[in-house]
Amino acid sequence: MIKKFVSFYNSWTGTIVLVLFFIFFIAQSFVIPTGSMKPTMLVGDALFGKKFSYGTPIPRIPWLEFPLLPDFNGNGHLIEGDKPQRGDIVIFRYPQGEKIHYVKRCVATGGDKIMFRNKDLYLRVKEGDEYINKNYHKDDIVSLQDVLWVKNPYKREHKGIHTDDNVYRESSANFGPIIVEDGEYFMIGDNRDHSNDSRYWGSVAYRYIVGQPWFIFFSWEHRDYYDVLNSDDSQDIDTLRNVCENISINDSRCRDKWKKYQHSPRWDRMFKNFSELEKKI
Repeated sequence: MIKKFVSFYNSWTGTIVLVLFFIFFIAQSFVIPTGSMKPTMLVGDALFGKKFSYGTPIPRIPWLEFPLLPDFNGNGHLIEGDKPQRGDIVIFRYPQGEKIHYVKRCVATGGDKIMFRNKDLYLRVKEGDEYINKNYHKDDIVSLQDVLWVKNPYKREHKGIHTDDNVYRESSANFGPIIVEDGEYFMIGDNRDHSNDSRYWGSVAYRYIVGQPWFIFFSWEHRDYYDVLNSDDSQDIDTLRNVCENISINDSRCRDKWKKYQHSPRWDRMFKNFSELEKKI
């Protein structure tokens, strides 16, 4: 029996079955295309995502993203599991286009109240004042209209969360308050001023939840010099300055230096999980 099993998985058919099982139920590779989670995640980070963190999503054909099975439970999962918690980094399907995967941080869950004021995030968890006093740092707790809120509740633990002093968008700087729908999750990028997130298209239902980032297996800088030079993200400009050292970023010599730097692997990020990387920020 064991010999037949080994023989099957040594065949092409067995290999394909094993690979598909891995992709459908264990882990799937993703590449970070935008800077919405910088510096926690960088453009060009290639990572494996755990697909079993929040239950078992309905398997889909890779690249085509066509579901192989009906949604028997009506929640996008074959087996329902744990739900995203406040502060988790979550991989999910974009609610307005299910074939697109997003990676953001869950900042509020169903029943929580949330708002932004002058770029500061304020969270009033559904458990109320007593829970807030017991579970959040006293310096982060503020009283507004006789109820307690937590101001920037994740910045103390997750150092990658930041705003860009060179950018101000009214739609993201001042938002809400709103109450998150039951069974849904409010997702925000760590790079707060450069993130297309729940402030624009709403909270994410459980049926769109795919899993959690696991670890980076490869990371490289692939962007063109002019893409970085013309970016409105100050971190991109800082990266360009670091590469070019004492040369003006508009100088042709800087462009030549970037061309040498471009396509270079980021060895220090490979095979690291995001808890490790956050500690270095």
